Amino acid sequence: MDALSEILRVVRLVGAIFIQARFTAPWSYQSPCADSLAPLLEPGAERVVIFHLITEGECFVELADQPPTRLIAGDVVLFPRGNEHRMNSQPGLAPAASGRLDAVLSRRSRQLAYGGGGPTTRIVCGYLACDARLARMLLAGLPSLVKVNVRGSNAGTWLEASVRYALAEARSPRPGGAGVLAKLAKVLVIEVLRLYVNEHRDGRTGWLAGLGDPIVGPALNAMHAYPAQAWTLETLANAIGTSRSVLAERFHGLVGSTPMQYLTQWRMLLAANLLCRSNAPLARIAEDVGYQTDTAFSRAFRREFGAPPAAWRRHQWTRTHVQHSNSVS
Repeated sequence: MDALSEILRVVRLVGAIFIQARFTAPWSYQSPCADSLAPLLEPGAERVVIFHLITEGECFVELADQPPTRLIAGDVVLFPRGNEHRMNSQPGLAPAASGRLDAVLSRRSRQLAYGGGGPTTRIVCGYLACDARLARMLLAGLPSLVKVNVRGSNAGTWLEASVRYALAEARSPRPGGAGVLAKLAKVLVIEVLRLYVNEHRDGRTGWLAGLGDPIVGPALNAMHAYPAQAWTLETLANAIGTSRSVLAERFHGLVGSTPMQYLTQWRMLLAANLLCRSNAPLARIAEDVGYQTDTAFSRAFRREFGAPPAAWRRHQWTRTHVQHSNSVS
């Protein structure tokens, strides 16, 4: 199993499609930075990544200090760094007060329609929420705006059709429509990242670029497949058929850390996920992520998260209980 698939299997990623919009020109729609939207979209989330899928018509997206980017039907645009941005029918249009995403979300509306009555653009808006450390890992090296056209791939065509179907189901009285949309949002973001990396291989750095590298990719896959193995730089290099120096240089150049530093980060992320999602004793979790003693595991975990694992687990469970109580009330 490759490293990306392993992350998707073991780490909790939460996605949702929250707006289906129909705009008629002229129109303008403002999205604040993602950090300010997180409490409205996914309370308790450390990081949210916003995306927009254009299903009909065309429009522009504007980020500060960048030229406008034209979008057409089938394009998906997402913002790995959570930048504030503006979507509009033509560059330079200022949004009305009702055209701010935070104002729209405060009304909990799934559908949005406004504009001047001209040509129509339809947009589906969604997000992916995850741990801040995981976001830094997955999205490192990507530009502030990522754009791909999903109609150029079989998976993308299926996803777009599935999103349309799920949106219709979400408006029907049958149960489960919102759950289907949540799954599709996650799959759509991952497919966008896969398409982008495949289309922009040259000159890119970061975790996703490393995944596609003939040397770094197998090293990542090995560490993700067997995180508890007593890896060293030498055994890892031998496992993928290269030298220590080549692996170390290539890995650091793309991922920005040494292989062993990366292994520790992945083990800690995996441990945090196990602490949140299971009642397993600390000794079992320590062994599962490659530590022979509780003491060594606790020391490494505290360096990464600022608290020992038992205290961190209690804090997470308490926070989750409070959030659940607030959502019920």
